[in-house]
Formats: sequence, structure tokens, C-alpha cells
Amino acid sequence: MHRMAWRSGFTPLPPREGNKRVSISQPAIPLPRSDAALIDSFGRVHNNLRISVTDRCNFRCTYCMPEDVQFLPRQQLLTYEQITHFVRLASTLGINKVRLTGGEPLLRRDVTRLVAMLANVPDVHDLGLTTNGLLLAPMAKELFDAGLRRINVSLDTLHPKVFQQLTRREGLEHVLEGIDAAQAAGFAPVKLNAVSMRGVTDQEAVPLAIYARERGLELRFIEYMPIGAEPWERSKVYFAHEIIEQLERNIAPLVPAADYDPRHPAMDFQYADGKGKVGFIASISRPFCQHCNRIRLTAEGKLRNCLFALKEVDVKPLLVQPGQEEQILEAIRTCVREKWEGHEINTARFIKPQRTMHAIGG
Repeated sequence: MHRMAWRSGFTPLPPREGNKRVSISQPAIPLPRSDAALIDSFGRVHNNLRISVTDRCNFRCTYCMPEDVQFLPRQQLLTYEQITHFVRLASTLGINKVRLTGGEPLLRRDVTRLVAMLANVPDVHDLGLTTNGLLLAPMAKELFDAGLRRINVSLDTLHPKVFQQLTRREGLEHVLEGIDAAQAAGFAPVKLNAVSMRGVTDQEAVPLAIYARERGLELRFIEYMPIGAEPWERSKVYFAHEIIEQLERNIAPLVPAADYDPRHPAMDFQYADGKGKVGFIASISRPFCQHCNRIRLTAEGKLRNCLFALKEVDVKPLLVQPGQEEQILEAIRTCVREKWEGHEINTARFIKPQRTMHAIGG
């Protein structure tokens, strides 16, 4: 898709017939070899599992969580053994991509042990982690040595004052040290996630893009979503096409990346001069629901089929008791079968989930 397509605005969901939404046509997507592939009622194949290992965080980002927050008691969290058991079972259904999230996953004690356990699950071929980077510098090499190969660092600004405004904490210099340490440890590429908010981070786009280009980092801009503690205002969304225009005016023209995959949440572009790559996760202006391949497991064992899901399945009781393998597999199948067509943020039908991002997993 050429960059000009962004300027047409968001892709609307198809019309309803009565209470039933008309099915949308799907491009041909190769199925996993397993006959037990996780396919929902809209033909979407699910191979991507995001696991929150904790709801705790050392930041209090305004778009993610309240400043005064009550975290789960640690004894309620899934153990590493329970998480690994779940992943082993899910992998028999075609799950081969796993990402650890939080909260802040590096706050979970001895998280490298979990990384090593998951790296040894034979059918998991893509193991990643998303972090705010504050604790990354001293842990980067250990994580890489444990088997982690993909890492994303949240970074919305390079300015300490804006950083403190957004995170309600200090520590930008430690995040930047963590990014350097991740590259030194062997992660390639290191990806940066930047939330775009009009009037807050819209002027951060160009400095972040230059920073990423100069250091061989992949930058991805994420449109501000209604998933935080504060009331969401659509007027605060700084749209992907606006960022594209800003980068082209100030840095270089953008062309679609050669390896762009429409099933991925990010629309990937590369600079026409060949110096770097940038992506856009445009959940508001161009929802990617029709290609979604994700399910989510929260830190305390709730299975969700969408970031904005209003329903979840508690699989922890099944993980605590031995001999519940078939029940766990059926819970995963049911969760995927019941997945809705899309989040409907751009309609009057949208209902904001009660959980905020930190309690779901980024």
C-alpha cells in the first residue's frame, strides 16, 4: 500500500444486516501445518500470544495507568511453570510467536529464567519482550543469553521534561542506556515504540526518527488509544498520516517497506534514501482488526481475544490442577472462536474495557 492511502482516513467496518455484521472478505493467509490451527469465525488464523508477566510498573504513564494504582498480590500471578505449560499447550494449536509484556516485565524477579524456559519450547520460533527500558541496561546481555531475540523499548520522547510529564517519573537517561545495551548485547534490530498524542508528543516525532535513523533502530509510532485510566479524547489522536507527512517534510520521503506483511499491526515504511525503517500502528485511523492474529494472557491467568475485549476466560484454575490439558486447549479454542470482528472504536457501539493497559499487557 502506498503512503497516500493513509490520507483517506480510517477503514470503516462493514455495514450490519439487522444485528449481524456482514462478513468481510479476507486475503488468503497460509494456515499453520497443524490441523488444529486457531481460526476464528472470520477466517483469521491465530499464532501470536502476548503474555503479561506482571501488572506492576516503575512508571505511571498517563495513557496507560492511573497514578494511584493497586497492583495484584504477587501470589495471584501465574508461576513461570504455569506460563510455560500454557505456552507448550498453545503451541500445539499453532501458536509460534510469544511476546512478554507487563506492566513492566523486567520488574518480575528472575524473568530471565522464564525467557530460558520459553526459549526451549520447540514450536515457539519468535520470542520477544516489550519493556520501558528503565532496568534494561544491566539485564540486556543476560536476556539475550537466555534466548530472547526480539526486544521493543517504549520511548515517546527524548526530552527529560516531556518524559517526566508522560511517565510521572524520571529516568530517561537510563532508558537510553538500556537501548544502547540492548544493541551491544546483540539484539538486532532494537525496536522503539512511541505513542503519538496531539499537543503532547506530536513535536517529538522528528527528533525520535532522527535518533532511530542514526543508531540503526526501528521506530514505530502508535496512535493514542482509549485504553488508559484518563478519559480518552479523539481530538488528542495524532494520526499516522500526519506523522508521515511530518517525517517526509523534515527527513526524507517514505516508501512501503519491501518486507511489509499486511497481517502485522504496523504499516512499515523505509526511507527512500535507504537509511532506516519506520512503522505506524494506526489502531484508530486504520484499524488492522481484519488481520489480527493475537490472543492475550494476563498476569493472573485471564485469557483475552482482543486488547479491547469485554470478556475474558480464567484459565488459572485449570493450570493449578494437574490433568487439565484438554480443558485448557478447549478454553483457547473457544476464546478464539468467540472473537469479534473488530474493536469498533470508530463507532458509537464502542465500549471501553474496564481494565487499563498495564493490567492487560501491552
